[in-house]
Amino acid sequence: MPSLPTLKPGRPVGVVGLGIMARGMVANLKKAGFVVHGFSRTREKCADLIADGLIWHDSPGELAAAVDAVITMVGYPTDVEEVYFGDQGILGAARPGTLLIDMTTSAPSLAERLAEAAAAKGCAALDAPVSGGDVGARNGTLAIMVGGAEDAFEAARPLFEAMGQTIARLGPAGAGQHTKMVNQTVIAGTILGVAEALAYADKAGLDQSAVLDVIGQGAAGGFQLNVLGKRMVEGDFAPGFFVHHFLKDLGIAQQEAGQRGLDLKALKLAIAQFTRHAQAGGREDGTQGIYQSYLR
Repeated sequence: MPSLPTLKPGRPVGVVGLGIMARGMVANLKKAGFVVHGFSRTREKCADLIADGLIWHDSPGELAAAVDAVITMVGYPTDVEEVYFGDQGILGAARPGTLLIDMTTSAPSLAERLAEAAAAKGCAALDAPVSGGDVGARNGTLAIMVGGAEDAFEAARPLFEAMGQTIARLGPAGAGQHTKMVNQTVIAGTILGVAEALAYADKAGLDQSAVLDVIGQGAAGGFQLNVLGKRMVEGDFAPGFFVHHFLKDLGIAQQEAGQRGLDLKALKLAIAQFTRHAQAGGREDGTQGIYQSYLR
């Protein structure tokens, strides 16, 4: 395989999918000195990024041909397939030696397929989903869980260090996605617990903010309570991570667990609760929007 790129300030890096999370990642890549190229479905929504120096391309393939590394951060596994394998996709245009990093939360089997297809093209692929939400993306403090070859991981390290704080290679292709399923399973139960606990605090006549200040410093503390719990109390249900994307993740986790003979009851409950919330109009909420289910 051709040698992998040396990724350093001044080198071109592409980002495909410029939604909530990717915007923070783009800002941090630029701050680290990389020349950032971009593509998303709707150019008009990216006008501010273009005005701020993002080099726009009209297709994922056009972008891939111009950069040393491509980062994809799209919505669903079908979107991953489209941007990599489609008619104007990345794999059809990327130069040998290009590093392909899918940071979408997607199916482990698709990550394995992508790694095989990339290798056949003389490229290297990593699955590198993240955790930390919009706050972590903006602050460059994401947890990045990576699957793929060791040499590709080391080549990508400068990009990961620009975007994240906790960075680990967990194994071969697909291992990053499996780790993200573990992460989402933990969050599934935790976010329901936070919503239920705050509903209890409200019905008990407690000052919810005061409760958060106290228990957030104890064993219950963490991002779901300290950050998203605060948003629940403030009635801020704007998306840092969409409910419909969370349901996609939980569906993948349930499928992967089932294939391994696991019956994860808390995960099933979370899927049922979030599905009801989405059907009631909360599809575009952030995950903290589940709190509204306890107010009805």
